[in-house]
Amino acid sequence: MKNKISGILAGVSGEYFVAAELSRRGYICSVTLKNTKGIDILVCNEDSTKTLGIQVKTNQINKSEWVLNEKAEKLTDKNIVYVFVNLISEDNLPEYYIVPSKVVSNQISAGHKKWLSTPGKNGQKHNDSTMRKFKDINKEFLNRWDLLGI
Repeated sequence: MKNKISGILAGVSGEYFVAAELSRRGYICSVTLKNTKGIDILVCNEDSTKTLGIQVKTNQINKSEWVLNEKAEKLTDKNIVYVFVNLISEDNLPEYYIVPSKVVSNQISAGHKKWLSTPGKNGQKHNDSTMRKFKDINKEFLNRWDLLGI
């Protein structure tokens, strides 16, 4: 985005974009309060028989990659799904990447192990970090709302 907004506003806008898109697709959803651990949006089908928790991650870099915390490696519940939001620009609608939490966990865990075992710029060993990165270079999860399964 040419005019980046603060990270907090980007995160909030990502959550509301996702909530709006879910509503547009016929789901019932509610953005949670900030003290709700690991869930940004609760969503259920129209007859309230299936419910999911959604974790929203938003970027403003116009790339299909997002920074996560190491805690995401432990989040593998089948009832929690990530929606990664790419705020492309002020003039374009965002992109949505819908990814099951187990897929995210596996990818970031493997990616972090690979990064640790790969030498840095001057051949030095990487120091461990709590940061992880999820990428979807091939856009495999772009608009995969069907993966919600509700």
